[in-house]
Amino acid sequence: MIQSVALVGGTHGNETSGIQLVRNWLKSGIPDTYRSLDIRCYLANQAAIDANVRFLETDLNRQFSFANLMADSTSREAVLARQLNETLGPKGNSHTDLVVDIHNTTSNMGATLIILEADDFTIKLARYVKKVMPEANILLEDEKPVADHAYLCTTGKRGVMIEVGAQPQGVLREDVYQLTLTMAEAVLAFCVAYNQGDLGELPDCEAFRLGDNVSFPLDENGERTAMIHHHLQDADFVPLVAGQPVFRDFNGNDVLWDGDTTYPHFINEAAYHKLHVAFATASLIRL
Repeated sequence: MIQSVALVGGTHGNETSGIQLVRNWLKSGIPDTYRSLDIRCYLANQAAIDANVRFLETDLNRQFSFANLMADSTSREAVLARQLNETLGPKGNSHTDLVVDIHNTTSNMGATLIILEADDFTIKLARYVKKVMPEANILLEDEKPVADHAYLCTTGKRGVMIEVGAQPQGVLREDVYQLTLTMAEAVLAFCVAYNQGDLGELPDCEAFRLGDNVSFPLDENGERTAMIHHHLQDADFVPLVAGQPVFRDFNGNDVLWDGDTTYPHFINEAAYHKLHVAFATASLIRL
């Protein structure tokens, strides 16, 4: 049974769709459709929201590993993570059945449901979301056990993330907000149907399994020598095959993909600028 659900916005303070959705539901109340669930809405990092920045000192969505939660760091987000862990968790022995953490990306990923494992419950959730929202993408990040992830959503017994773009940081786009709302409602509707044993036929669905990060080319001083090629820009989850351009250097030369066919996403994500991450790869699977 999924009874208690935490719906979280503002884990990153400039990702506005989840913030607005939570604000709307805090103001108007949870829709009656989901009244059988105990849904609680949270704005995770109010100070970052007020400043319209991703975070103030450290990325809040990377603070929820067991090691970080047990550390004595005094950074604002580390302290906040420990507080949120007590509110939502605690991780490993949580009283919250499902944590749904809502994010935006500057990449053209559409409405993407990020899941951290492929167990029976999560596979059914992915299939349900894909059935009611065919345009959705399912991204499986199971490169390590769920408990080893440092994401806020791991404070629950189960956790997922909603990632919707493309949307500039600090900006609210109506179309992106509507996709966010639709996916959040799909996740909650699944919980209601799951509890009632009323899921119906759920055919298997296409999904993407996270691979590796691909970095921008850098010179000996750590400065970029190229930018995302215009053929790759905004082509999230579109097959990338050997011989296709991925970068154009500042002399006008194309850098071609020489790996296996992959499905790039988080392409040119603004939040990863300091990390020099150009995009992430993925393989196509079925759940």
